[in-house]
Amino acid sequence: MSFVGRVASAVLPAAVAEPLRRLARRLSVLRFRAYDARHRYGDRELVIHIADPLARGWYDHDWAAGTEIAALRRGGRLRAGARVFDVGAHQGVVALMLSDIVGRAGRVIAVEAVAHNVRQARQNAVANAATQLDVVHAAIADTDGTLWFEDRWNGAVSRTSGVGVRTDAVTIDTLAERYGPPDVLFLDVEGFELHALRGAARTLAEHAPDLFVEVHVGAGLERFGTVDDLLRLIPAGYERLVAPGEEGEFVPIAEGAPLMAERFRLVAFAPRAPDISAHD
Repeated sequence: MSFVGRVASAVLPAAVAEPLRRLARRLSVLRFRAYDARHRYGDRELVIHIADPLARGWYDHDWAAGTEIAALRRGGRLRAGARVFDVGAHQGVVALMLSDIVGRAGRVIAVEAVAHNVRQARQNAVANAATQLDVVHAAIADTDGTLWFEDRWNGAVSRTSGVGVRTDAVTIDTLAERYGPPDVLFLDVEGFELHALRGAARTLAEHAPDLFVEVHVGAGLERFGTVDDLLRLIPAGYERLVAPGEEGEFVPIAEGAPLMAERFRLVAFAPRAPDISAHD
């Protein structure tokens, strides 16, 4: 956050501070000398447009595929030809990595609420000829409509109604109707995980996609509920595994063990139909 943004947050009411922060970010973009970075992201080299300071820090270096992507690939549904919803896609870098996995026969629907990030994600898709990647400008929610969103580099749903940018909101169930049901849901929604999963109830029950959730304990989830509330939204029969922080391998949630009290990652695999061909 810029000096102006920090001062505004510290001394001004939210309804006044948020427009000042937004103005400071826009000025920062205008001053920033944008450029294209070329690095290896996951399994291939990509060209990523760097148009703001946060993107420079996050994306101007090689990226190994996260252990969540490796786990989802082992699970079997993240594969060539799959349909993936990447919700909270920022500037589309992870969506491009997922697009490389699903290939031309697959499809990735990347959902992002911040207009600046949407523009960069679309530019990145074009620069890398990722025709299987669609970028949707919307916030994810438990009902279709609109909501107030903090228009930051890495935005989140506003803590105060009327503060931020009024943004179109859509449920995962509605996305499934528009684009077809996903094989994989990939969620990183900055504390709004409960709402995202509530809006995916029909998709989870009827289509049983595999699931990744960045769980923002201590960074937003607690505004709306608990980790137990989140786990109750995952249908019975799913295999659930967790990993701490940004790295580390996934392990099953031990029966009776306390859940993580800090930000962690969750992968959930849908039950698989029996392979009757093995008995022929």
